[in-house]
Amino acid sequence: MSLSQFIQQLSTTPALWVTVLLTLGVILVNGWTDAPNAIASCVATRALKPRAAIIMAAVFNFLGVLVMTLLSPKVAETIYNMVDFGSNAREALIALCAAMFAIVVWAVLAWAFGIPTSESHALIAGLTGSAIAMHNNLDGVNGSEWAKVLFGLVFSLAIGFALGYLGTKLIQRLCKRADYRKANRFFDKGQVVAAAGTAFMHGAQDGQKFMGVFLLGLALSQGNVSPGAVNVPVWLMILCSLVMAFGTSIGGMKIIKSVGMDMVKLEKYQGFSADVSATAGLLICSVAGMPVSTTHAKTTAIMGVGAAKRFRAVNWGVAKEMVLTWILTFPGCGLIGFLMTKLFVFIF
Repeated sequence: MSLSQFIQQLSTTPALWVTVLLTLGVILVNGWTDAPNAIASCVATRALKPRAAIIMAAVFNFLGVLVMTLLSPKVAETIYNMVDFGSNAREALIALCAAMFAIVVWAVLAWAFGIPTSESHALIAGLTGSAIAMHNNLDGVNGSEWAKVLFGLVFSLAIGFALGYLGTKLIQRLCKRADYRKANRFFDKGQVVAAAGTAFMHGAQDGQKFMGVFLLGLALSQGNVSPGAVNVPVWLMILCSLVMAFGTSIGGMKIIKSVGMDMVKLEKYQGFSADVSATAGLLICSVAGMPVSTTHAKTTAIMGVGAAKRFRAVNWGVAKEMVLTWILTFPGCGLIGFLMTKLFVFIF
C-alpha cells in the first residue's frame, strides 16, 4: 500500500483511525519505556550525559528500524502471522484495538514503578489474549510462530547472560596489566559506540514487531482476515521510526536508573561489555527471525557482567523484581487483552 492509498483509506475508514492511533501509541510507549535499556549502562558509567544518550538512542532506533527492515523483515512476518482473530474483519479489528489498549495500560503501570518491562512480550501476550477471546479457545494462536517467540525468549536470556559473563572475563584478562587511565579512555569511547549498536538493534527488533501489527491492522481494515506475505513500505518504516525515536526522546530516566544503576554498580569496562554482549545477542536473534526483547537481552547481559566480577556484585533483589515482572507479563497482559477484547466487542 502506498502512502497516498493509506491516507485515502484513513479518510473512508473511521475504525482505521482508532487502530492507527493505538498502534502508534504502543510504539511511542515502547520508545519511552523499552528503548532506554539500550543506553542505561553508558549513562550509569557517565560515558554520556542522559540528554545526549537519549538523542543518540533516538537516532539509532530510527536507523535500526529502517536498515534492518530493508535487509530482512522476518521479525515483522512472525508477528503478522502469529494470531488469527476470526473470519469477521470488523470484530477482528476491534480485537486488535483492544490488544493495543491492553499493552499501553500494562506498559504505563510498569513505568510508574520504574520496572523495565518488555513491550515486545506485552505485544505478543496482548495479541494472544485477544485472539483467545475471539475464538474462546486456542484455535486463533499460530503454534509454530509462538514457538519462535518462546525459543527467542529463552535464548535471549541465556545468550545475554553468557556473553556478558564471558566478555567481561575476557576483558579482565586482556587488560590485566593495562594502564588504568588509558583503558578507561578506550572503554569510555567504546561504550558510546556499543550503546549506539544496542539502540540500533532495539529499533531493528521492536520496530519490526510493531510494523507487523500496523500491517495487520491495515489488512483487517480492508476486510482481509487471512495472513499473507509481508511487504513493508518505506513510508511505514519512516513513520514507526520517528514515533519510536520521539518516545525515546521524552522519557526513560526511571528505567535507566533501575537497569544501569540499581542492579549493578558498573565500571566503564563492564558497561562496554554489557553493551557489546546485548548488541551481539540481538543481532543473532534478528538474523534468525526470532522476536526477542531488548530489555531481556540488555538486563541479563548486565547481570552476567556483574556476576563475572563477583556473584554478590549483582543486586539480586532488583533482578528478582524484574524477572518476576517478565514472568507476569504473559498472563497479566494476556488477561487484560482478553478482557478488553470482550468489553470492546460488547460495546462496539
